[in-house]
Amino acid sequence: MAPHLRKQLVVVGHGMVGHRFVQAAIERGLTETHDIVVLGEEPRPAYDRVALTSFFEVGAEALSYLPGGVYDDPRVTLRIDTEVVAMDATEQTVTLADGETLRYDELVLATGAAPFVPPVPGKDLGNVFVYRTIEDLEAIREASKGARAGAVIGGGLLGLEAANALHQLGVQTHVVEMAPRLMAVQVDDAGGATLKRHIEELGLTVHTGVMTELIDGDADGKVSGIKFKDEDTLPLDIVIFSAGIRPRDAIARAAGIETAERGGVLVDEQCRSSDEHVWAIGECAAPGGRMYGLVAPGYTMAEVVVDTLLGGEAGAFTGADMSTKLKLLGVDVASFGDAFGTTDDCLELVFADAVAGIYKKLVVLENATGGFELLGGILVGDASAYGVLRPLVGSGMALPDNPEELILPAGRGGGIEIGLPDEAQVCSCNNVTKGEILAAVSEDGGCDSPACVTKCTQAGATCGSCKTVVKKIVEDHFAATGKVVDRSLCEHFAMTRQELFEVVAVHGYNRFDDIIEGHGKGRGCDICKPAVASILASLLNHHVLDDSLATLQDTNDAYLANLQKNGTYSVVPRIPGGEITPDKLIVIGEVARDYGLYTKITGGQRIDLFGARMEDLPAIWKRLVDAGMESGHAYGKSLRTVKSCVGSTWCRYGVQDSVGMAIELELRYRGLRSPHKIKGGVSGCARECAEARSKDFGIIATEKGWNLYVCGNGGAIPAHAQLLAGDLSREDLIKYLDRFLMYYIRTADRLQRTSYWMEAIGGLDRIREVVVDDSLGLGTELEAAMDSHVDSYFDEWKATIEDPEKLARFVSFVNAPGTPDPNITFREERGQIQAANNEGPVSLGATIPVGGPR
Repeated sequence: MAPHLRKQLVVVGHGMVGHRFVQAAIERGLTETHDIVVLGEEPRPAYDRVALTSFFEVGAEALSYLPGGVYDDPRVTLRIDTEVVAMDATEQTVTLADGETLRYDELVLATGAAPFVPPVPGKDLGNVFVYRTIEDLEAIREASKGARAGAVIGGGLLGLEAANALHQLGVQTHVVEMAPRLMAVQVDDAGGATLKRHIEELGLTVHTGVMTELIDGDADGKVSGIKFKDEDTLPLDIVIFSAGIRPRDAIARAAGIETAERGGVLVDEQCRSSDEHVWAIGECAAPGGRMYGLVAPGYTMAEVVVDTLLGGEAGAFTGADMSTKLKLLGVDVASFGDAFGTTDDCLELVFADAVAGIYKKLVVLENATGGFELLGGILVGDASAYGVLRPLVGSGMALPDNPEELILPAGRGGGIEIGLPDEAQVCSCNNVTKGEILAAVSEDGGCDSPACVTKCTQAGATCGSCKTVVKKIVEDHFAATGKVVDRSLCEHFAMTRQELFEVVAVHGYNRFDDIIEGHGKGRGCDICKPAVASILASLLNHHVLDDSLATLQDTNDAYLANLQKNGTYSVVPRIPGGEITPDKLIVIGEVARDYGLYTKITGGQRIDLFGARMEDLPAIWKRLVDAGMESGHAYGKSLRTVKSCVGSTWCRYGVQDSVGMAIELELRYRGLRSPHKIKGGVSGCARECAEARSKDFGIIATEKGWNLYVCGNGGAIPAHAQLLAGDLSREDLIKYLDRFLMYYIRTADRLQRTSYWMEAIGGLDRIREVVVDDSLGLGTELEAAMDSHVDSYFDEWKATIEDPEKLARFVSFVNAPGTPDPNITFREERGQIQAANNEGPVSLGATIPVGGPR
């Protein structure tokens, strides 16, 4: 019998889809019959292009899918920095840039797409870039070092990612979009307007409905500005094109392979081209004449080709879910299904909250039984429901009688839960259903955690948007089957934060070593150490830099200031209620001038001083303390501010003294350590100028007293505070607030905001039972705990500058205490210093605190 001859399979392109093809080939046994040669044009192996913007924070190695550059299977050869310039379908060969020719039995094209650069005059000037590869980002970073302003041409998904990258580099950023709204393919006009407001609040400038006429250049051949049609020139130093992509099909087209009218290699449902031995997957392919610009369809194509080559029952690529969920410049945006309501007789349900910056739309269709089915939707500002809503599209599952409940906030009739059928697709990136997740955690599957499920099924492994749903499915399954769900704080403490709080309180511990010896194991980690430090601070109110406590603190608490991206710190003195005297304002100005600090007024009605060197912190604090100021605790998980309007003192609409109340509350709760930061607000009338309902606790004046609202927050997923009690006297208001805050501190999970805590303990009614009705009989105890905090309060800055041992840690180099860190540099913009652009994330390795590395 003649020996079996192995075949050679050549893959052109080693991006995310090419890498997925190789993974599937190895996992499913294609390397038993084929040697695989992968030719990657870029100078590095495949990396996570979806998370490209995070390159500035984590570096190239963290994004890599193959850090070592070698596959475990020796039958796969990867050659990077290798360009394929031609193919010959008749001879079944590919030609490399250096002239080498490789034979293939099967050829898989995974060449991806190239950025589209419109034919705008000036597009070839210096400092004009595209946004596609790590090399592109490295070039943009280098150009940004001397740049003040830049523009991204394109306001779609990639355009906003590019704008985020430019914004991270400290460049004043403009987003230019020809369509009348941002993300025109994914969101409607109202969603685009909400997204635009979010982005402009971050300091970017958005230009929609404009056309770039030309790019101006200077004498050195570099960008100097762009001119819009019928408008003046906008001065710029950098331009980034991110106006879409085009399939890279040139070598296939030149070889006579059929291509689609709008580009891309035409392929059938098995992703086979017009040549039976040539296949195309990912963005270079055009199944049915359409290109798919997302990674998930490319992964499906890769697996279809592997299965077909294996000769078994081949799958088919018949289309893809183009749903999208991502965070753009910190704003959650999701679009899924028939988002624009193109289906006949469909209905649109919309919830919009302009104050919180939230827009949600569901597209539904009434079925034959009178119920509703979900066709699609758009979520901007709060996409937390995406993981549950997207699998419902196409599932045939009936919605609640009032489907608007799916997008309304919990306090306004929403927040209901709905079960998913087993066939519902949970992870669209890797085509994983709820049933497959349940199979993974069954006895046969053997998975015992969400992390294990992700590793085994790939659910949540790509974009991560479904991880919360995966976690809930796993935990619900374990609970239903009687298996204990592990909610341990970390590997060193087999208990929740609430349980650990009670243990520390009951035993009266004041040292981490005693706690871990008695109730934990090992030496602790960066999860449990700060958590224990917070618990001890809440219970004892000792200085966080006392002997055994100093090594438990995270970076900010360890130096009583917020670390910034260039290694300097920011200093925020407390300004209770936003009220400050001219004398104190003058001192802040003098300190900023004398130490060369950048000053900015914060949203919490305080003044933030940026750019302070570590060794200067104590001297800066002393100047402020001598003027009657104290730490604002901007660095700690503690009370930050109690914001106020001017109230009845000045405003003709005010019905109570909101400033006086805000000052009283801020001085009462200052320094109160908690599971997460706490913010408050007091408004003097129903006009709500202090935005109290966006705070963890908010007070709004009435003719009869005060209304108390709790569990609101801004941030990535905003939540409106809800009314706990109304028309309260000053005494009852403080009593209920004391109880509320101490109840939260005792029972919340680590880093859990009050809005999530409320959901976890049973909602607003449960809080009202404990805080107002005193159903647990804890009222007096909670009030006493708060009184103890108030009586023992001290200013951490003042205590530090009076203690030589604590002062000794504030040096850049322990072996050269008087030497400032030479790596800290600044540039000037708008008359103030700005952090100079770093080559990567801030490293604490060069800053050795007293006592050695923590």
